[in-house]
Amino acid sequence: MTEHKVFFTGGAGFIAAHTIPLLLERGYAVRIFDNMTRGDRERVGEFVATGRVELVEGDVRYGGAVREAIRGCTHVIHFATVSINKSIADPHESIDINMTGNHNVFAAAAAEGVRRLVFASSASVYGEPEKLPMHEDDPLRPLTPYCISKRAGEDLLGFYERRHGLSWLALRFFNVYGPGQKIEAYYTSVINHFIQRLRAGRPPVIDGRGEQSMDFVHVTDLAKAVVLALASSRANLPVNIGTGIDTSIATLAKILIEAVGADVEPEFNPREVLVSRRAADVARAREVLGWEPSIPVEQGMRELVESYR
Repeated sequence: MTEHKVFFTGGAGFIAAHTIPLLLERGYAVRIFDNMTRGDRERVGEFVATGRVELVEGDVRYGGAVREAIRGCTHVIHFATVSINKSIADPHESIDINMTGNHNVFAAAAAEGVRRLVFASSASVYGEPEKLPMHEDDPLRPLTPYCISKRAGEDLLGFYERRHGLSWLALRFFNVYGPGQKIEAYYTSVINHFIQRLRAGRPPVIDGRGEQSMDFVHVTDLAKAVVLALASSRANLPVNIGTGIDTSIATLAKILIEAVGADVEPEFNPREVLVSRRAADVARAREVLGWEPSIPVEQGMRELVESYR
């Protein structure tokens, strides 16, 4: 029996740090492909020390390097990406890494005959939803270069499936959070900002009335979905990974105030805010992956606050 080896782009990142242990538990070997600009070297070193993980430092923008590194791998997890905020500030880099990078990885995976490719797509492909919960067949109206590249990535996977029989799943991640997360991402910066203020004894400040909502999915649950997607019998479609619960920013503030044990009330900063709401329809994840979220947001946020201590 040939060994199952996962080619993992962006494998030195936050979500990967929670996914790789599950892959190792299931007997996969892992080849991390990461340019290490934001990667966690120490964590990767711990994985490499197991003898089942190797690190190839490389950039998904270079097709030859990708093709070389993917050789001998049976599965692919493609996470390498540029964040939403950065994509607005620098569309050129975003298109380069997200579009060219996606294509290099998909083309190499198809050419090398990998058995399954799991792509980190995003709930942001929907744009502003017309109704909740958001279903995979809803219209897509991505707004930023990042979101547009995620949608294009899904379309490109369809092309390589038709042309070369590539088997894929695109997981549309909702608002991922959990211990070890970098502070740059917008919605996690909300969490981190609130926690920092609360720990300093100051109230969280909320723009507008705090009606904007997100679907916060814990990184532990999300990592399980990624591993299930590598082996699911159904493929070639997008799958939402969220909880189905929209947590408003005002509710989030309350949850964190309780978790920190602070005696404060949130302050509201009255200004016009585009109220966007998010909640995933997760029926397809249940049906296709046999997955459901298990960590309620209250518990997850409590543990997150603990991890800061």
